[in-house]
Amino acid sequence: MSELFLVRHAQASFGTDDYDRLSELGHRQAGWLGEHFRYRGLSFDQVVCGNMTRQRQTADGIIRGMGLEPVLPDTDPAWDEFDFEAIVAAWLEQYPHEQPQPDDAPQACSRILRSALLAWAEDRLPGPLPERWDRFVGRVKAGLASLTGQPGDGRRILLVSSGGAISMVLRHVLEAPVGAMIHMNLQLRNSSISHLFFNPKNIHFSGFNHVPHLDHPDRGGAVTYY
Repeated sequence: MSELFLVRHAQASFGTDDYDRLSELGHRQAGWLGEHFRYRGLSFDQVVCGNMTRQRQTADGIIRGMGLEPVLPDTDPAWDEFDFEAIVAAWLEQYPHEQPQPDDAPQACSRILRSALLAWAEDRLPGPLPERWDRFVGRVKAGLASLTGQPGDGRRILLVSSGGAISMVLRHVLEAPVGAMIHMNLQLRNSSISHLFFNPKNIHFSGFNHVPHLDHPDRGGAVTYY
């Protein structure tokens, strides 16, 4: 069978004026992951990512960490993240008392995002949104089919995407409910690896949210979620 390595982008620049770029730690996470792949003797027949800067920068850092010449990954908008800022804004418009305060713990933001995503999935958010839930589901399924439906055996594909798209893939493969997809989304660590085996007829789940490249004594504090 062939293999699909699903990597969530490395740490982005949360809290800055441009979230869609890697932080300094994010660049290191991507490079460490590439070094881990090189140490394991892994190579990839195809590298794919969405159109987002943080995804492309992560793919580039992995390739450099593997000691390879920089290459442009194949890009497919199916693997772009959903617009979580618009979804949360729509939720807070409906429930303004949920607005987080500057001194709130990160868990408060996660709680709001969980509620907003569930409302999005149930079509309970007001006003126009950049993307409806059903369209998000459809494009991720189409992206997965384009990768796993190709003829040939023994291929190894590296996909660099975001938490929402990766958790949607896993929801589809595991036939899991929406709540499970949201839980997986909020648990995915930056630069983590999830893993599938596949052929044109079947897809099998193999691993979730692993960060072996961060499990080093000198990398304390390197496990992040944003």
